[in-house]
Amino acid sequence: MGHAPRIGIFDSGIGGLNVAAAIRQALPTERLLYFGDNAHVPYGERTAEEILAFSTAITEALLAKGCEAIVVACNTASSAALGPLRKQFPGVIIVGMDPAVKPAVEHTRTGVVGVLATRATVDGRALADVVERFGQGVKVIQQACPGLAQRIDAGDFEGAKTEEMLRGWIEPMVLKGIDTLVLGCTHYPLVRPLIERIAGPGVRVIEPSEAIARRLKSLLEEHALFSTSGSIPPAGSPPRDPAASQGLLACYTSGDPANFRKVLERLGLEDAPVKQGIWEADGSLKLP
Repeated sequence: MGHAPRIGIFDSGIGGLNVAAAIRQALPTERLLYFGDNAHVPYGERTAEEILAFSTAITEALLAKGCEAIVVACNTASSAALGPLRKQFPGVIIVGMDPAVKPAVEHTRTGVVGVLATRATVDGRALADVVERFGQGVKVIQQACPGLAQRIDAGDFEGAKTEEMLRGWIEPMVLKGIDTLVLGCTHYPLVRPLIERIAGPGVRVIEPSEAIARRLKSLLEEHALFSTSGSIPPAGSPPRDPAASQGLLACYTSGDPANFRKVLERLGLEDAPVKQGIWEADGSLKLP
């Protein structure tokens, strides 16, 4: 690994691990450092000021650990904090999440696209901007999903209550003709099998983790920070064996490390160590 860059990734909890897995798959020689702010989940029900304060402190902590690029693997945090973070840390590569409305519009046949997201994302400017830019001529149904990220973060991936909540949001959209459904929160792919079962075979489910990995790779190359032994596999190629990766993934959580490890196992990342991140009284984050 030598002088390969370290990439910091953060989310309000476990959802961004989907993004970390995609980055590790795409950039197998890079060193990744992930922070899940499980103590403050869900961000989608917090104020923009709170989300910005958390995001700033997390970014500072990741940079202090030596990271040279930051991935805001949270749609809510991206909407509230991406612009301010880029202004505050102008020399740092900072990649955020955009709801995958553009590919959804490109793939729809019925002209009706659904978006599942947190309340903060639905009410935020980022989603509105993406819909305005790419949703012309298409009906985009935006559905806030209060409480869903919190249930997923607690490990309820297939429970009756989670299914009831999802059916209440998805089935009305299906009746309105959606044939494409965007997962606008990084937690939601963890219940993708349940979402696909409820939506039915006629609805394509889209989430942007692989696109984020490709965007990160492009920026690392552009700034001469990319480890040349890493590569993006061609579209449709079989997944790499994570055990073959030469890179490292280390994780911190402000919640319970034992619960965090269960999600790592679910994603095939069980070799990643997990440590406790500590929020200090002054609002700073300590990553021992």
